[in-house]
Amino acid sequence: MTPNWAQNAIFYHIYPLGLLGAPDWNDCQASVHHRLNELVPWVNHSHALGANAIYLGPVFQSSSHGYDTVDYYQVDRRLGDNQDLKRFAEVVHSRGMRLVLDGVFNHVGRDFWAFRDLLDHGERSSYRDWFHAIRFGERSPKGDPFNYEGWHGHTSLVKLNLSNPAVREHLFAAVRLWLEEFGIDGLRLDAADCVDRDFLQALRRFTSGLREDFWLMGEVVHGDYRQWVNPETLHSVTNYECYKGLYSSLLDGNYFEIAYALNRQFGEGGVYRGNWLYNFVDNHDVDRVASKLGESSLLYPLYLLLFTMPGLPSIYYGSEWGLLGEKAPHSDDAIRPALDLDQVAAHPPEGGLVKVIANLASLRQRWEALRTGDYHQIAVHHHQMAFLRESQDGCLLVVLNSAPETAELDISLSCAPVTAEDLLNPGYQVLIKNGKTTISIPPLWGRILKLG
Repeated sequence: MTPNWAQNAIFYHIYPLGLLGAPDWNDCQASVHHRLNELVPWVNHSHALGANAIYLGPVFQSSSHGYDTVDYYQVDRRLGDNQDLKRFAEVVHSRGMRLVLDGVFNHVGRDFWAFRDLLDHGERSSYRDWFHAIRFGERSPKGDPFNYEGWHGHTSLVKLNLSNPAVREHLFAAVRLWLEEFGIDGLRLDAADCVDRDFLQALRRFTSGLREDFWLMGEVVHGDYRQWVNPETLHSVTNYECYKGLYSSLLDGNYFEIAYALNRQFGEGGVYRGNWLYNFVDNHDVDRVASKLGESSLLYPLYLLLFTMPGLPSIYYGSEWGLLGEKAPHSDDAIRPALDLDQVAAHPPEGGLVKVIANLASLRQRWEALRTGDYHQIAVHHHQMAFLRESQDGCLLVVLNSAPETAELDISLSCAPVTAEDLLNPGYQVLIKNGKTTISIPPLWGRILKLG
């Protein structure tokens, strides 16, 4: 069962090494730089935006980008120290928000202390069994006197042997520290689709034993999400299936794509009904969605759908202003930029989007139907679609229009005569008689109609 707080969550995703302008490489001899303290204004901003949970990307000691861990027990010196993270967590919780950290358990960096011991002592190392598929007698692409498995062939990311009890003890002790010292509310598990299933099950048992409402979400790109989202393993995964459909349905003028995915996932007989998947339009690994779309006006129906579809919406820092950014062949800097909050807020690429997102977040928090309600597809066209979200607090009809002109959409419903009022655009009402009506939808926008 997904914890109640997570069912109602709106996430704000921060990649701290990028946002705070940390150096690309960690000089382990350098002094601690207390950058985490600079994140406090971003907590206030995300709270004002309507988020009630922060997903903070990798914060523990690493060699470069945060996912090449060196020490699970110490905050990265480029960001600060453990006391800085403790103070940050206290600020987050004082706003009534939840805090989720990255759990990078599939692999570590080459500077991880146990791997350094293996490099120094070879077959005599006490930690030779801490890593997956160590092969003495072969040379690695890095020139080591043994070979090993890296994440997707990246030899800078050394795969851990998660079936080793000592490795599990080391990682679980770190999680206990994070929970007890920082009071975290959950973990986003990096590369969860590469992590041994029995490790994930053991982690679920361990964290549930520490705190019943501790939330586990996994990064999963492909596959049947039910392999990971179940009572024994994880509460949620990244909804990459809908990620692509969210922007390409607008870019290609083809709402059929995202409508098919939503109906397959959450419609009648949907494979993920009753699950709360983690929905996003961009993150630290993909191009900013404003760059994908090209036309900033499409951001408005995009976020309207993100906040009204089933699942948990997430906003990636900066994208609430329509920030641009594209991955380069050997650099993610453009999608993980350093930002000055006051400066970007004063001169945003798309100035009206923040207010719209805040309003959508407010409506989502107000109406249970948008958070936990059933999903029923009503109508789909190339540039328009409509669906119902229904729960005990009422029934909401969401209609969308990605065309640059007003559209008229004929709707058929199984309901008694009723007047529907637009929650999104106050003052608009429509009469539904004999289950039928025609709805006028503003260009590049939509309506959220309360039935009854």
